[in-house]
Amino acid sequence: MKAISEIEVLIVEDDLRIAEIQKLFIEKIEGFQTIGIASSYVEAKSFIEIMQPDLLLLDMYFPDMNGLDILKEIKQQSKQMDVIMITATKEIEKVQEAIKIGIFDYIIKPVVFERFKQSLLRYQEYYNKLSELGKGNFPVTQQQVDKLLRKEMNDKEREQTSLPKGIDRMTLEKVMVVLGNTSPGLTAEIVAKEIGVSRTTARRYLEHLMSEEKIEADLTYGTVGRPERVYAIKI
Repeated sequence: MKAISEIEVLIVEDDLRIAEIQKLFIEKIEGFQTIGIASSYVEAKSFIEIMQPDLLLLDMYFPDMNGLDILKEIKQQSKQMDVIMITATKEIEKVQEAIKIGIFDYIIKPVVFERFKQSLLRYQEYYNKLSELGKGNFPVTQQQVDKLLRKEMNDKEREQTSLPKGIDRMTLEKVMVVLGNTSPGLTAEIVAKEIGVSRTTARRYLEHLMSEEKIEADLTYGTVGRPERVYAIKI
């Protein structure tokens, strides 16, 4: 049985490696529990009907479905669950359609933990406010409705999602993209060339990602026989 404040999350993602990364991210955020991973339409429908999760982390494209279709079904059936789209899809038409159907947030892959955490913390605040209001048998005020609809970060969230000095969010996301698109891993020199920065800068961002436990590194020997680190996204 889940704790009173615990939010149950279903991950709907056909790439199991990405799904496991999302599951690990969720485990780092207090108040959330992953109840399952669905990689197909049939699995997603079964989980939704049986488990009735509070929140879906939903990809856009699957071999047997479009994520927007299952989003439409959820809204048409008035199921009491919310959806955060997590997808590589960047077409504005798809983004607009998802927003019109009714999503809580839209995150573009590859997912950076800080952005992921920001989204879940905002949802947690919304969920708790809604639960609190639901306990009373009285009309809500305009102020309470405004708080539910407001999605900007508060001061506490800004502090929690802030980056250290010398780390730019856009550059950090570029590093994650390069690492996410390469297997099994890359050196700081290769990352630097890929994103157009110095080797020192690339190493600084890689070391930051290691400190946040998003990537890992192994020692190998380069062409000159000296040991060097090879970085890869941590699973």
